[in-house]
Amino acid sequence: MSREGRVGGRRERLSGAPGLGRPSGLTLLAAAIAVALVAPLGWLFLEVFDLGPRALELAVDGRTIEILLRSVGLVGVVTTASVLVGVPIALLTARTDLPFARLFTVLAALPLAIPSYLGALAVLSAFGTGGVLTGVLAPVGIEQLPEISGFAGAALVLTLYTYPYVLLTTRASLLSLDTSLIEAARTLDAGRLEAFRRVTLPQIAPGIAAGALLVALYTLADFGTPNFMGVEVFTQAIYARYNNLMRPWAALLSVQLLGVTAAILYLESQVGADDEGAYQSRGTRGGAVLELGAWRYVAALVPAVVAGLAVVLPVVVFGLWLTNDVGGYTAGGLAFSWTYGWNSVYLAALAAGGSLLVALPVAVAAARGRSRLAALADRVSYVGYATPGIVLAFALVLFALNALPSSLRTTAENLLVILVFAYVVRFVPQAIGAIRTATMQVDRRLIEAARTLGRTRIEAFRAVTLPLIAPGIATGAALVFLTTMKELPVTLLLRPFWFDHTLVTYIWKVREAGLYGRAAVPALALIAISGVSMAVILSQEGSNT
Repeated sequence: MSREGRVGGRRERLSGAPGLGRPSGLTLLAAAIAVALVAPLGWLFLEVFDLGPRALELAVDGRTIEILLRSVGLVGVVTTASVLVGVPIALLTARTDLPFARLFTVLAALPLAIPSYLGALAVLSAFGTGGVLTGVLAPVGIEQLPEISGFAGAALVLTLYTYPYVLLTTRASLLSLDTSLIEAARTLDAGRLEAFRRVTLPQIAPGIAAGALLVALYTLADFGTPNFMGVEVFTQAIYARYNNLMRPWAALLSVQLLGVTAAILYLESQVGADDEGAYQSRGTRGGAVLELGAWRYVAALVPAVVAGLAVVLPVVVFGLWLTNDVGGYTAGGLAFSWTYGWNSVYLAALAAGGSLLVALPVAVAAARGRSRLAALADRVSYVGYATPGIVLAFALVLFALNALPSSLRTTAENLLVILVFAYVVRFVPQAIGAIRTATMQVDRRLIEAARTLGRTRIEAFRAVTLPLIAPGIATGAALVFLTTMKELPVTLLLRPFWFDHTLVTYIWKVREAGLYGRAAVPALALIAISGVSMAVILSQEGSNT
C-alpha cells in the first residue's frame, strides 16, 4: 500500500467517517465528554504532589500499610468466598435437575437487590447480646447468639451480597456451554469430576473471572459495610481523614486505592484474556444435565439458605423494627419524613437525565464502530464506574475548592451541580452500555434511506434512530436512577448542608445515633426500589436462556 493510502486509512479510522481528514463533530464531542468525566481525578494527584517528600513517608507508614493489607485481605476473602458460593449455585440451577430451578435462580440472585450496608445493619441488629433474633428465640430457650462484627462480619455480609455477580456470570457461561464436548469426554471414560475439570471449567472460567472482578471491585469500593462493621479499610480511612481535615493524607490513600483498583483490573484482564466466544452458543444447548436423585431436595437447601440469610433476614429485622419498636423506632428524635424519599427521587431523576445527555453522543459515536477516538472515549467513560465512590467524591471536593471561583462554587452547590455531576461520572456507563447496544441493532440502511430523501444527519437521527433506540435509552435511565437511589458515599460527602436528608443519608444518621429502628421505613423502601432493578437484571437473563 502507498504512503498516501496508509495515511488515508489512519485518518479514516480516527475520523469516524470514511474519507474525512479530521474527526467528526460527534466524535469530538464524545472525546470532550470523556475527558470531562475523568479530569477531576487529576486533583487527587496534585494534592499528593503538594506533599513533597512526606508523600513517601506517609505511603510506607505502618498505619497505611496496615490499611492496605486489610483492604486487600478483605477483597481476597470475599472474592474467594463468593466464587465458592456462586459457582455451585450456578451449576445447580443451570446443569442439574434441581426442582424449581428457575425459582431458586431468582431467590439466589435477589441479594443484589439489597444494598450491602442494609444487610450489615440487619446482621448487627439480629445477632449478639440483645439482638432482635435473641428476643424472638428466647421463648424457645435460645438466649444468646454469636455477635457478628469486625473483619469476619464484614466478609460475611459482603459475600452474601456480592456472590450473585459470580452466580449470574457463571450461569450465563453454563447456559451457552458446548455440551457436546462434555458428552464426548464422558464417552472417553472421563468421570464427572474429570470432565468438569478438563472441559467445563476452562469454558466457564472467563465467566467466573468476570463475576469475581465485579465482586473484588465492589468489595474494595464499599463504604457502608466496613464502616458499620468497624473495619478500617481504604474507604473508611479516607472518610475519617477527610473529616479530620487531613486532606493530603486522604488524597494519598485515594491514589493508593486507585492503584489497587487498577491492579485488580489488570489481573482480571490476564485471566480473561482468552475469553473469546465464552458467552456464545457453539454447540448443543440442553443435555449434559446431572441427575441428583434423592439429593436434589437436599441440594435445594443451598440456594434457599443463602437467600434466606441475605434477603429474608433483613426484611424480618426491619419489619420487627417497624412493628415492635425494636431499636428505638418511636423513641428519640430524628423522625423520618417522606420528604427524604422525594429528595432521593429528585436527585436520582436529575442523575438519570444528566446521564442520558452525556451517554447519547458517546454511545452513538462508539456504536458506529469506525473511529478509534470514539472507541477510546467509550472506554475512558468507564473509569468513573471503576473508581470507588468515596474517591470520586473526594476528588470533586478538591476540584471545587481549587478550580472553581468562590461565586461559581456557591452557585454550583446551590444548584446541586457537583453532586449530580458525581452521579453522572459514577453511573453513566450503565446508560452508555444500554444505548450503545440498542444503537448497534439499528439497520443502517434505514438511516441511509432517510439521507437519500434529503434528511440531514440530525433529522435522520431524530426521525429514524431515536425512536428505535428509545427502549435502550429508557433502560439506561432506569438503571442510573435506581443505582443513584442507593449511592451512599457520594451523597454523604457532596450533599450541600442546606439540602435535607435522602433515604441513604437518613439511614446513615440514625445509625450513628444508635436509633437503628428509625431506619426501618427507608430501609424497606430502598429494598423495594432495588427490587425493581433486580427485576430488570433477571428479565435480561431470562430473555437469553
